[in-house]
Amino acid sequence: MPVRKPAPARPEKPCPICGKPSVKASRPFCSERCRDVDLNRWLSGSYVIPVNKSDGEDEE
Repeated sequence: MPVRKPAPARPEKPCPICGKPSVKASRPFCSERCRDVDLNRWLSGSYVIPVNKSDGEDEE
């Protein structure tokens, strides 16, 4: 029976907040602090998904 090699690990991406290497416990962030910074940005409305209104939509 052939021996299976484990799949290659994904390359580690840097923390999206500060650029330091991410850690497994807080992935994709490097720390709980950066995780909390990201959450605060979402909750405060700093991150916005743009929406294009089409001509057929009702305008209020």
